[in-house]
Amino acid sequence: MHPAGFATEGEGWRLALEAGRHPFAVLIGGDGWAAELSLAEAAELRRGVLELIEQHAAIAGQLMAEENLELDLERGPWWLGLTGDRRSWALRFVLAPADGHRGLEGSWTPAASSALAEALAPLVLEPALCETKEGLGG
Repeated sequence: MHPAGFATEGEGWRLALEAGRHPFAVLIGGDGWAAELSLAEAAELRRGVLELIEQHAAIAGQLMAEENLELDLERGPWWLGLTGDRRSWALRFVLAPADGHRGLEGSWTPAASSALAEALAPLVLEPALCETKEGLGG
């Protein structure tokens, strides 16, 4: 377990968690941008990204090699989009601003999207359980 958090990154993406930092315990980033999220915002982002990937996996085998697809969903304050073909995809997001709060918009390349989704997948982003399931105590 990493009580202070962790950070990981690759080409075109970043993800960091500092559980004790309030109100913004999670940092996400892409090429030339980064944003801090609350645990609740990050948890919704994670769930939405995983849902889009699951939807893609369910229909990817039905696509012809030259076909492209766009999937999107709205989850709470998030709009998330996945654009690609049967083999690769890129992620985009918009965090709609609530009264008195900031709004965010960003995207990742296909390679960065896949790597970020892989890093997000094992995270448990609940204040009481803020650790990853694999390799970080879960």
